[in-house]
Amino acid sequence: MNRCLKDLVEHFEGAGVAYRVEKHPYAITAQEAADLQHVPGHSFAKSVVAVADGRFVLLVLQAPHVIDFGAVEDALLVDEARLATEEEFAPLFPDCELGAMPPFAGKPGLDVYLDKGLIGRPEITFEAGSHFETVRVRTEDYVWLAQPRVLSFAREPLPPEPSSRALGANTKSSKE
Repeated sequence: MNRCLKDLVEHFEGAGVAYRVEKHPYAITAQEAADLQHVPGHSFAKSVVAVADGRFVLLVLQAPHVIDFGAVEDALLVDEARLATEEEFAPLFPDCELGAMPPFAGKPGLDVYLDKGLIGRPEITFEAGSHFETVRVRTEDYVWLAQPRVLSFAREPLPPEPSSRALGANTKSSKE
């Protein structure tokens, strides 16, 4: 058991919270992990570290969604919010594999923000410090333990734009 998962288990057991650890084949993204476990992506919480006016924040949202950084800036009353680089956020979660951190503050002072889209889900699943393990817990227990601030900052991703080849395939050029 990885150290990050061990700490989570101790936290859950100390609080008397029911949880389930699940193993799965290697998955690099939260949506891949959700798919491998047959969990709807909208019930899988991914953790994303961002920088808001120079301070780190942890944003927790549904696996298939993306962050609307304008909404983050508005909600947090900051001038600039952006993704943190892996080099920047790695020290915040030293016991977790890079990019597999759970939706809890790794270091004291790291604020956690939960997108409202996860509220109302009976349970959530999230990565537990490795790209091979997840934890499933009731959403209300997660909220009680993590004490995130609930905001609206996620959205469905935009569909990909058609390639120029696809656009030109059905149109005649002006030279014809």
